[in-house]
Amino acid sequence: MQGHVFRYGLMALVVGATLTGCGGKITEEDKQLDGELNVIDASDLNDIMLNFSTDPEQAVTYFREASANEPDRVDFRQGLAISLMKAKHYAEAILVFEQLDEENNLTNENRVSFAEAYIREGGWEQATAQLNKIPPTFETFERYRLEALVADHNEDWEKADSFYDIARGLTTSPAGVLNNWGYSKRIRGDLAEAATLFKLALRHNPQLYTAKSNLVIVRAMQGEYRLPIIPMTDTERAQLMYEIARVAQRRGDTEVAINLLQQAIETHPQHFEAAAAALAALTSNVGN
Repeated sequence: MQGHVFRYGLMALVVGATLTGCGGKITEEDKQLDGELNVIDASDLNDIMLNFSTDPEQAVTYFREASANEPDRVDFRQGLAISLMKAKHYAEAILVFEQLDEENNLTNENRVSFAEAYIREGGWEQATAQLNKIPPTFETFERYRLEALVADHNEDWEKADSFYDIARGLTTSPAGVLNNWGYSKRIRGDLAEAATLFKLALRHNPQLYTAKSNLVIVRAMQGEYRLPIIPMTDTERAQLMYEIARVAQRRGDTEVAINLLQQAIETHPQHFEAAAAALAALTSNVGN
């Protein structure tokens, strides 16, 4: 309801300003202009709700109400699908995208989001079909990020590398895609290249914890149990030592794992339940 009030409140302000300029008299021309303003202002508000709203659920409510009130407005239903994606209601977004697709009302950008919704729900074949409908001239970061993920899923490593590289060049914030590319290399067993990509991701975003975790894991998988020199808080340091300890344990380096778990417990600013439990289990097994 809040989005509904906001929408019509904004329209009223614009219409009121227009009528004031005419001395307060409502003419036939004003009435026609009023209808035009409703369309224009709604389009502006769509942009505000999609790009500036801090509450995804509020945007969903706005577009759901707008679509119900004006079901013939394609832009409202497109906005509903996108806002559902942002609110992580992927299955519901698919239903809206499917209807838009049946009506030939999907833009290339919509189709990229449609493909992502399928991927989020495990529909890899459907996602591939949507991406294949997008012309090669439509080159965006999101499109190639998804193309890379699909190629990874299909274990088409040559295409994956190509798409990751293209995606990296289409964004000023490549840390996430570099981290994904590194994970792809890890799956293939190319641990050295994976470590390089994780380090590169951290150069672009030193706060990206998943890249920190992935980096210490691939190093530990190669027998390097020391923490790399990267920015980290005490909590992160303890968690990373715990991750290394788990790899060391799997590799049969039990004493190393015990030592790392002890350090993790001492380093963590609070009680580190997972590390304490792992240490108790490990020392118990050693004792037996």
